Amino acid sequence: MTSTALVFEGVHPDATVRAAVVSRRRRPFGRWFGETGWRHLVALLALAFAVFPVLWVVSAAFSDGTLNRQTLIPEEPTLDNFRTLMSDPNHPPFWSWFRNSMTVGVVTSVAQVFMCACAAYAFSRLRFRGRRPGMLALLLIQMFPNLLAMVAIYLFMLRIKDVFPSFGVGTYWGVVLIYLGASLGVNTWLMKGFFDTIPRELDEAARVDGASHPQIFFRVIIPLAAPVLAVIALLSLIATQSEYLVASVVIGAGADQQQTLAVGLATFVSGNQFESRWGPFAAGALIGAIPVVVLFLFLQRFVVSGLTSGAVKG
Repeated sequence: MTSTALVFEGVHPDATVRAAVVSRRRRPFGRWFGETGWRHLVALLALAFAVFPVLWVVSAAFSDGTLNRQTLIPEEPTLDNFRTLMSDPNHPPFWSWFRNSMTVGVVTSVAQVFMCACAAYAFSRLRFRGRRPGMLALLLIQMFPNLLAMVAIYLFMLRIKDVFPSFGVGTYWGVVLIYLGASLGVNTWLMKGFFDTIPRELDEAARVDGASHPQIFFRVIIPLAAPVLAVIALLSLIATQSEYLVASVVIGAGADQQQTLAVGLATFVSGNQFESRWGPFAAGALIGAIPVVVLFLFLQRFVVSGLTSGAVKG
């Protein structure tokens, strides 16, 4: 019914709108919950499930008790765990572990982004024999978990240490070499899908102006692919900061000065020292998470656009 018809019938349009709003506000609770309320409940449950472990670790970092006597809200917040972690001579070198983890994460992220970008550009823009089998081989290799190659990786790193001592077992540079190839296939596919969304007319226009493939890659493709580059760098940094299995196998036999943060903090809660070192362990985990959280907040505007654009074409 139009507004003119409502006026002729003696009913003002504003009154009809107000009545509709009032009836919508007076919906029964069961109807509201069935339509939209259950979504709020699911969101709150998911939020509580995700936030609770973080709150528990934060509480442990500022608590003075052991794990058995810990509460979600500390009764007497204290910074003793942070002081013990940083200044107690009886504890291992925390800042060496933190520096090693940041070095491994940054070097791996930068190198992996560059390698994946080069491979994705070749698969997206160039046409050569074996292109499609090569892409399928990269994807097939990623289907096998790293656990299956643990023995081979360890023997491989033992052999490398005889030739290059700085990249063998007991060094974090050896972990960097392993991390570089760990996610190469998945990230290459993701970046290749993003490159396919960039119009080829830009390449042709640059080629008409006399640009070579390296110039097109660095001056045309890379600036336009900033969102997916940021996503790959962020995911790579998060994966390397939280990875424990490969790092423990390669660096586990090395000195304390060569260990990453994940491997070093694991010694706090191993054996019979779990109760006495639970607080310093939580404090170290909290400090180690700060760079990743800050970087994620800085790059979060690229995450959605980079992931969705990279999933358009395969």
